[in-house]
Amino acid sequence: MKNILSLLLVAVFAISLSAQDKSKWPKVDPSNMDAEYYPASAAWRNYLKGDDRTIAPKVKLLYSRPLKKERDIFGALIPYGKEWRLGANEANEITFYQAVDIGGTTVNRGTYTMFATPNENDWTITFSSQTGIWGAANRDASKTVASMTVPSSRSDQPVEMLSMSFRKIDDLKAHLTIQWDRTRVELPIAFNPVMFEGADKSPMDMVTYPAKAAYTNYGEGADKDLKPMAKVIYSRPYKKDRVVFGELLKVGDIWRVGANQSTELVLMQDAMVGDLELKRGRYAVYAELMEGSWDMIFSTDLPAWGNANRDESKDVGRTNIKTYTEDEVLENLSIIFEEKTADKAHMVIGWDKTRAELPITFKK
Repeated sequence: MKNILSLLLVAVFAISLSAQDKSKWPKVDPSNMDAEYYPASAAWRNYLKGDDRTIAPKVKLLYSRPLKKERDIFGALIPYGKEWRLGANEANEITFYQAVDIGGTTVNRGTYTMFATPNENDWTITFSSQTGIWGAANRDASKTVASMTVPSSRSDQPVEMLSMSFRKIDDLKAHLTIQWDRTRVELPIAFNPVMFEGADKSPMDMVTYPAKAAYTNYGEGADKDLKPMAKVIYSRPYKKDRVVFGELLKVGDIWRVGANQSTELVLMQDAMVGDLELKRGRYAVYAELMEGSWDMIFSTDLPAWGNANRDESKDVGRTNIKTYTEDEVLENLSIIFEEKTADKAHMVIGWDKTRAELPITFKK
């Protein structure tokens, strides 16, 4: 009898534990979550055909959609002048898959939260890099990345559930339309923002010959009438503890004589460059590196970003110049002009311990 009672107690305890361990499934939230994509067809691209199947989203919006429920919304449930999460529950999240322009501010690709401060005639919509928060309360204002004030309008047709949708304006712009009850706003989003970059690691420079011709407006006397004869525009990479010639740049390489865009020689008058005759104009400059010398190559294929895929049919010629080694180490690639006579100068190229001189004789 005791054994039977023990078994019954074990069974009851097991049932009790089973009931306690049973999963508690959440109810459907009354403020349903929803997603909007721009372009909208990016959401179902696996159903599309041809090129449409590879369409990429530009924007994705996740937000919860509260109901009006016969309430007065703006100016009442949501007071004027108070920041609102633009939805319910978690602060909504908007993902930009490329940099965009919001009210003149560039917002980089990434995921942001979005808030609104409604007023009677306009809304201020704000984007923040602070994500994973529940509404606007105590949010970190220092994480705001962009803000724009847009006019609000009144619709004849009320909307029961907060609604957001993207409306295409043209290939470079869309409006995020937001409506709840009778209040509607449209937020312009531009997909061609102005992008300002930081300082380049290989800073660009320009050198003019004669040097004083670069600032004749400051000159006095004869210097005021000085005319430039040539200039070089180039980017100046750093050595950075590297062995430049022989390791970073090897024999047989064709080098842009700089970094980034190919170095450009501008001749303001016809000239003999080495033993090559060049007409006045603009030329991309390359050097084919050899033991003890370089073949300097001049091309009219501009602009160009280095030697890759160079259109050799636009090469106008080449000339060979000697290289030599000095004790002085130049950290940055440097190009200068050294005057030899009234109509002759050498364009001197130096980097690390290597130097080369390109003679230029200007024709009258």
